[in-house]
Amino acid sequence: MLSAESITRLINQSALEWPGQLRGDGLLLTLGSPLQPLAAPSTLVIDLADQSSIDELYGEPVTEWKTHELMPGEMLLGAVEEPLRLGAGLMGMIGGLSHLARVGLAVHVTSPFVLPGWNGHLTLELVNTGPAVLRLHHGMPLARLLVFALDGPRTDNVAPHPFYARETDLKSRYADEFPVGPIRR
Repeated sequence: MLSAESITRLINQSALEWPGQLRGDGLLLTLGSPLQPLAAPSTLVIDLADQSSIDELYGEPVTEWKTHELMPGEMLLGAVEEPLRLGAGLMGMIGGLSHLARVGLAVHVTSPFVLPGWNGHLTLELVNTGPAVLRLHHGMPLARLLVFALDGPRTDNVAPHPFYARETDLKSRYADEFPVGPIRR
């Protein structure tokens, strides 16, 4: 894991781009726009092999907001305010702030890893696991990104991922990325 001093040096060398704050030895991730709410689908089954079925899970994105109330049991996708670019030799790991976990807010429910070559705004999956409505504020700190240097041989040519950095579309693109086909062994 890289220290704040190492992260600052990489930012100054343009090996990492981060316009936000450092907190300790990590990047402080704050909540921005848009927010992408989930909506009640017209069917009881979402077919994960059908992108149009997955798309039924989402309501209209919320782009202009100051506060948003997250109901108990509700899930919401939220863009990180600050854009991030990781060079080929760097990766990140998202860690939620424990203060928020203690009131029932989970800020990422998938893999915490941000792979080399990431360029854009991260998306956080916010879930209210507590008993009360949680009021979110635009710009509030939600998580921290720890930065790691890769070890061993690597290439500096990182191919961009087709679904990275889709700033206005936070929805899952699972079926687009993993189309159903013959089973591979």
